[in-house]
Amino acid sequence: MGKFVIRETKTGVKFDLKAGNGEVIATSEVYTTEAACKNGIASVQKNAPAANIEDQTVEGFAVEKNPKFEIYTDKAGEFRFRLKATNGQIIAVSEGYKAMASCKNGIASVQKNAVDAAIVKE
Repeated sequence: MGKFVIRETKTGVKFDLKAGNGEVIATSEVYTTEAACKNGIASVQKNAPAANIEDQTVEGFAVEKNPKFEIYTDKAGEFRFRLKATNGQIIAVSEGYKAMASCKNGIASVQKNAVDAAIVKE
């Protein structure tokens, strides 16, 4: 079972969503308060299961409505995803993946793990 790990940074508070195996599958922006961070977690829990997938790596891709996972390639040529809430805010991002299949597995893992993930503070 996955878990959201809240941790302090030099500039605020952020969360990592970890899969059952301990791997980080999504990370948040840095929030100014723990309460704002917890709101971000609630947003991921609400939006991830229903989110569409928009593959921006293909030419002429279909634009999906929010909430959605956007798959894109970074400067290093790796696949990444970002989860956008219904209001268009980015609420979680992934690490880089060498293969598209791995990126899609990451999205599926977020959708599966986010809903009932425990919230713990590091």
